[in-house]
Amino acid sequence: MLGRTCMLATVLAAACVQRLPELPQNGGVWVGVVALLILAAGFWRAGVWSAYSAMGLAWRTLCVLACFLLMSVWAVERAQARLDDALGMQNDDKVSRVVLRVAQLVQESPDSRRFVADVLSSRVEGVPGRVEVAWHGPQFAGPYGHRGAPVSFPEIVPGQVWRMALNLRRVSGAHNPHGFDYEGHQFARGIRAQGSVRGTPELLEDADINSLSTLAERLRHRVREAMRPYLLDQAYAGVLLALTIGDQASIPSEQWEVFNRSGLTHLVSISGSHITMIAALGGWLMNAIWRRLSWRGRPMAERLPAQIVACLAALAVAWVYCLLAGWGVPARRTFLMLSVLAVAYAVRLPISASRLLSLAAMLVLVLDPWALMASGFWLSFGAVAVLFSLGSGAGQALAATPKRSKRQSLWNYLRQAAYLQLAISLALLPLLALWFNQLSLASPLANAYAIPLIGVGVTPLALLLGFAALVPGLDSLCMVLAWAAHGLLELCMPLTNALAALPWAVVDAASAPWGWMALALAGLALALMPRGWPLRPLAWLAMLPALCWRPTPLPEGEWRMTALDIGQGGAWVVQTARHTLLFDVGARHSATSDAGSRVVVPHLRAEGISAVSELIVSHADLDHVGGVRSLLDSVPVQRSFTSFDLAAFLRKEARQLGEQALPTFPHAMERCEQGRSWQVDGVHFDFIWPLAGAAGWPDARDTKARNANSCVLRVRGAYHSALLPGDVGAPQETRMVALGLVPPVDVMMAGHHGSRHSSAAAWVAASSPALVVAQAGRWNRYGHPHPDAIGRWRRQGSEFVSTSEQGAIIMHSTAQGLRWAGQKSLRRRYWHGA
Repeated sequence: MLGRTCMLATVLAAACVQRLPELPQNGGVWVGVVALLILAAGFWRAGVWSAYSAMGLAWRTLCVLACFLLMSVWAVERAQARLDDALGMQNDDKVSRVVLRVAQLVQESPDSRRFVADVLSSRVEGVPGRVEVAWHGPQFAGPYGHRGAPVSFPEIVPGQVWRMALNLRRVSGAHNPHGFDYEGHQFARGIRAQGSVRGTPELLEDADINSLSTLAERLRHRVREAMRPYLLDQAYAGVLLALTIGDQASIPSEQWEVFNRSGLTHLVSISGSHITMIAALGGWLMNAIWRRLSWRGRPMAERLPAQIVACLAALAVAWVYCLLAGWGVPARRTFLMLSVLAVAYAVRLPISASRLLSLAAMLVLVLDPWALMASGFWLSFGAVAVLFSLGSGAGQALAATPKRSKRQSLWNYLRQAAYLQLAISLALLPLLALWFNQLSLASPLANAYAIPLIGVGVTPLALLLGFAALVPGLDSLCMVLAWAAHGLLELCMPLTNALAALPWAVVDAASAPWGWMALALAGLALALMPRGWPLRPLAWLAMLPALCWRPTPLPEGEWRMTALDIGQGGAWVVQTARHTLLFDVGARHSATSDAGSRVVVPHLRAEGISAVSELIVSHADLDHVGGVRSLLDSVPVQRSFTSFDLAAFLRKEARQLGEQALPTFPHAMERCEQGRSWQVDGVHFDFIWPLAGAAGWPDARDTKARNANSCVLRVRGAYHSALLPGDVGAPQETRMVALGLVPPVDVMMAGHHGSRHSSAAAWVAASSPALVVAQAGRWNRYGHPHPDAIGRWRRQGSEFVSTSEQGAIIMHSTAQGLRWAGQKSLRRRYWHGA
């Protein structure tokens, strides 16, 4: 019990370090303290104490504390070393000439290449050792995808050494409530800067294999290139590549959506079950061969038991497959668990499931203290814990087992598989709700047929294809393997697509407070305990409060506004007691990515918002309307107000995207104009611009006309008011002031992202807000927010903040006053801004 407690203490220590806003600076002192504690524990243990005596308990507590501090010191020292390897401020957003080695498999798209590289040398100091490089084609593909012939790139292979001119920037990501921490994700990968290629890179050396990881990545590249000729024009070619070498970037976004809704994402990526299965096949094959070998007339099995050799072979196969898969967290966990089991089996040392899991978790975190920041760490260990818990009674015959027919045996297998999948799905619900705010109800049914079909059929065939493709002269075999693997995958996809399309396939789950999440995890732990524990059958009920939680409604007359951090674009969420209004939906970045799907919809889901009462799109610029299609596909909208023809825009966009289907239109689509108003939950909304009576829609091709006709919305609650002016410029602002349409307000959206051509002096003086918020992207090419606009607001006495510096801005109007906070200050971690 002491060993498991100490190992769990190391896991807790690593988790605590990753939640620090700043790293402590006295790491050397901590090392001394830990050494003294361990030394003292050794002296105390020299006595003869009962484990339950006062001195025995003190020694055990000291050991646990020593392990916690030791892991804390290790994690802090590793984190500090990574922080020190940072891009110098003098090089931020500057072009630097570097020599680098391609370190990982290249992600390919029609008009760009992206890869991780190790910097070997640079002409300027302050360039980190590992960067992510984006090599774009000569022409921008545009927000609706690539046009024309594919861009030609040289072959970029792991191990190559290039001389490049890179525009390097520090890693920066969006900071939103419940949002994905991109900076933390890149920090955990060791990427300390991102660079885009300038000019024409020069290849210096084709193969610099300096490490085993580089050799493994080069092998992954060769396998991918060898498999591609046999997978041309195949709909699920990306899935087969992902199953073979872990190249998940090859799977199209629409297929990911199907797998997410059906709960099959763990099957289309290399997971622990795949590695275990391949290792078992390798061990079985070696066992069969070893038993038939002999040397000098003596069977090899007499020299070394076949079981031991098979165990070592299975471990070697698992290691090779983990390297081929990219050595992710699930792969590391599986390999370390198999290693512990192999050693224990070889030395005849029994080991319990709890000790195995604890030891594997500790070893994973010693190698990589940031592993627990990945959802795969918790989901992987959670699924294995459930399997161990349900299989703890295996092999104990409680009664005579009657002989079954083949049909009965098959039915029993399917029933047990469905039971295990249902138990895993239920057990992982709190974790899925915490990270993804969605639960797949179709998952148990989809996994019941997909696990045996993909795990036992498709994956081995894909691996055989990968190995056969590397051997010259096996074209016919490769074609057969590709046909069989893809055919099996196609066999299960019609039912999977049908399940994913069902309205009830997934349900949303709001982000519950940590108290309810702790209760749910405690219930999960109790449910996994051996039979006989008190209240164990009712433990699953402890998950219900977290899964069914919904935020407490605001009091009548109050409002909460969130200016989302979406880069260069606009998106404000306005919540009242029972309604939600959305002002703009952010930008479209590419044909498959926009702010609506990446930021707005996940935020609504996490907040427990299932419908939007009013959608206001101020004007038709893509940085304000780009995410509207994704929003309408995901969330029902009761009514929309726009300054342009929304239906015509959506039809045009569908043609540009090559989509046949249109999103679900709002129930009512109206034009925003001065004089329109409504009131809900004690909060009054009214438009003060554009003026009523305009004939026709603004010219969609005229940017100035679009901006000048932006919807300007005023929000008046019981205690405070706000003004959201879209992208109107100084001429429109001055005219509104002249017409007496601009009252004093408490909160102001900085017009046109804080452009120097907005925030006119008359507008600033008339509105005189306490808080001004600018939504702008870091390093945006327009220079927003401009110092001239900031100066005008600050001279008026307003507090000026920007999402590029503060992250999302959350404002709450209450009877006690107007409260606001930036997301960066609410959830700061030591790697943010580093």
